[in-house]
Amino acid sequence: MSITVERTSVIREEAIRRNAWGIASAIDIYDCDADSIRDADLIRRFVVELCDLIEMKRFGETQVVHFGEDERVAGYSMVQLIETSLISAHFANQSNAVYLDVFSCKPYDPEVVREFAQKYFGGLRSELNVVLRS
Repeated sequence: MSITVERTSVIREEAIRRNAWGIASAIDIYDCDADSIRDADLIRRFVVELCDLIEMKRFGETQVVHFGEDERVAGYSMVQLIETSLISAHFANQSNAVYLDVFSCKPYDPEVVREFAQKYFGGLRSELNVVLRS
């Protein structure tokens, strides 16, 4: 899957201007494609493509694990260390939602991440919350 996202980053530029230590993004994506969020290999490919898109260097293998005792929260969880911090997500089967977190001390554009992830998992809508860490 190849998705192109280009956008000028206001948040990224503000992080640089403020000399922020890092950018933390919490992205909630709703009404995703059910098959996509239940495919561990697709989730791993997403991480590779996302890291390439925002120019983050992956450190080690992507961890993708399924949890399932409580149906309300059952689904895959993903963790990817990056040289500048961490990318993680939970994929909730019951609601077909993705809860994606990206934290990095290397500036990136959270809007690019939101748009890419929403398209990748076929989400119909999303919410982005960003904190500049100092």
